[in-house]
Amino acid sequence: MARNHELLLLETIENLGLVGDVVKVRAGFARNFLLPNAMAEAPTAAKIESLKESRKIAQAEVSKQRAEREAVIARLEGITITLVRACNDQGVLYGAVTQRDISDQLVTDGYGIDMRAVRLANPVRRVGSQQVTIQFGRDLIAEITVTVKPDRIIELETAHTPSKASQSDDESGEGSVQDEAPAADADETKSERGTKSARKGREKKS
Repeated sequence: MARNHELLLLETIENLGLVGDVVKVRAGFARNFLLPNAMAEAPTAAKIESLKESRKIAQAEVSKQRAEREAVIARLEGITITLVRACNDQGVLYGAVTQRDISDQLVTDGYGIDMRAVRLANPVRRVGSQQVTIQFGRDLIAEITVTVKPDRIIELETAHTPSKASQSDDESGEGSVQDEAPAADADETKSERGTKSARKGREKKS
C-alpha cells in the first residue's frame, strides 16, 4: 500500500489547500505532479514561516472568491439557457453540446462560469431540455435548464396522410350521395307500378 507524503504547498491548489498549508497526499500524486511542478516541497519550519504572508493573502482571495461564487449560484438557480444547433429531421445534433458550450453560453449570458463548474455526465446529442448542475467546490450548487433548439423548423411526419383511394372517395363524396337518390327514386317507381298493377287486377275481378 502506497505511503502518504506530507508536503508544504508552495501555491494554492483547489480542493487540496492554500499556499503555506501542510497536507498529506498520495506518493504517486506527490511524485508525478506536485514535486515535478514545484507546487510543493518537504516542510521545514523556516519555509513555513516564509510563506505566512502569502497564506494570509491567499485566505483573503479565497474569501472574496467564495462570496462572488455564492452570488453567482444565487443568480443561476432555476435559469434557462438556450443553444441553437444544426440537427437532422429526427432532432439528433450533428455536433454534441459539451461542457465548454454550456460554459461559453453562460459567459455570453452574463455569468462567469468556468467549464470545470459545469457538471455534465454526457454530452447533449438531441434537441430538447435537460437539467444541468453547476457546482463550485463541495457545497455551492445550482441547477439550470439547458434547452437545445434546432437551427431550422423540423417537420416530423407524425400525422396520417390519406391514401389516393381515400382521397378519391372523399372527393367523390357528393357524387355518391347523388347516386343514392336515383336508386331511391327507382324503388319508389317500382312500388308505384306494383300498386297500379294491383288496382287493375281488382278492377278486372269486379
